[in-house]
Amino acid sequence: MADDVWLVVGLGNPGPSYARTRHNVGHLVADELAARTGGKWKQHKQVRAEVIETRISGIRTVLAKPRSYMNESGGPVSGLLKFFKLEPAALVVVHDELDIDFGVLRAKYGGGDNGHNGLKSIRKSLGTGEYYRVRFGVGRPPGRQNPADFVLNEFSSTERKDLPFAVDRTADAVESLLTDGLESTQGKYNS
Repeated sequence: MADDVWLVVGLGNPGPSYARTRHNVGHLVADELAARTGGKWKQHKQVRAEVIETRISGIRTVLAKPRSYMNESGGPVSGLLKFFKLEPAALVVVHDELDIDFGVLRAKYGGGDNGHNGLKSIRKSLGTGEYYRVRFGVGRPPGRQNPADFVLNEFSSTERKDLPFAVDRTADAVESLLTDGLESTQGKYNS
């Protein structure tokens, strides 16, 4: 596995007004992985994304944050796969998930988009959903709140207390996926 190159993409929306929202948890995890490797984000010259070429646990990895809006994530993701000459099977997407309670993780390979606009865009651009996902639970909106509004809101004060731990654990799960594979990661992190 040490010769493999992985593309790890943290989904989110660009700009400071979205930085602390539930929909941007993928960016938070990518930033944690960047901090662990000491990498500095650079704007990619050909693709709307910030990237860091680094090693995670000795494995060559391209960390990326698309600089497009969530519903346009597919363009940057497919552009990065083409640029680095990678197949979708070398892609790990980190994203928020409404159908999982806050802070709960699920690692998986393939599947549908479950109404997630970032995943819909990636599927449309790649022509497949066959790639790895690390799903960070944000829970369902309270009452009758629109799910789109819910994910574009900041975490609650209670959630913010646990957020650093949950982001750290999600970054651990990404590292585990790269080094130990899906089954081992699911055994350790899919609660």
